Amino acid sequence: MKKMLRKTPFTTLVMALLVLAGWAARNDSAAAEGAQFLPAPAVDVPPGNATSAVAVFAGGCFWGVQGVYQHVKGVTSAISGYAGGEQKTAIYDVVGTGRTGHAESVQVTYDPRQISYGRLLHVFFSVVHDPTQLNRQGPDFGTQYRSAIFPTTTEQAEVAKAYIAQLDQAHSFKKAIVTRIEPDRAFYPAEKYHQDFLTRNPKYPYIVVNDLPKIDDLKRVFADLYRTSPVLVSAVQSSQR
Repeated sequence: MKKMLRKTPFTTLVMALLVLAGWAARNDSAAAEGAQFLPAPAVDVPPGNATSAVAVFAGGCFWGVQGVYQHVKGVTSAISGYAGGEQKTAIYDVVGTGRTGHAESVQVTYDPRQISYGRLLHVFFSVVHDPTQLNRQGPDFGTQYRSAIFPTTTEQAEVAKAYIAQLDQAHSFKKAIVTRIEPDRAFYPAEKYHQDFLTRNPKYPYIVVNDLPKIDDLKRVFADLYRTSPVLVSAVQSSQR
């Protein structure tokens, strides 16, 4: 549903239909209610002495997931990519078949001294996506759009499992959470043209309908975590040269 389209009269019409489809999907799901005001995780990963840690999340199209985390204080990098399948199939058009085991994912590098893994999960379930939709987010369908957490440590897996149980027991959502916890999965960065897509294309119809509202929700629900200037992949890569 979200592939980039060249601007011809026909594709302009298609893009308009995408906007309508996205609007209808948002209004036909829990996403229509906006961000969820959820309790914070009762269990969290201790901060320790590390200055950098990595988390990987999948919650539908990676453009929006990346865009949200790029605006979170304490995040030093958010990279769009694929997790759940093999390296040889970590290619956008191949992942799009829904037969690779991959999910569109975002690798979040963060400073545990500024933000905890539990707080990242809090944002994930509250703002990033609807964790009750199975193999779907908004107008996008397929296993590549599933709700999943790819823990990079045993502690992350335990905290994620505990938080899902906490939210389900509190009946925080009208439906059961279907988020999968998939440990021991490698992450593969997506193609360059997918990186920083939300920031580079704020007027793209799909972004306007499905993703910019998430940025607004982040600012509203997590005012203490929101930062105006996103940390971009392009800027991080330039600083490393």
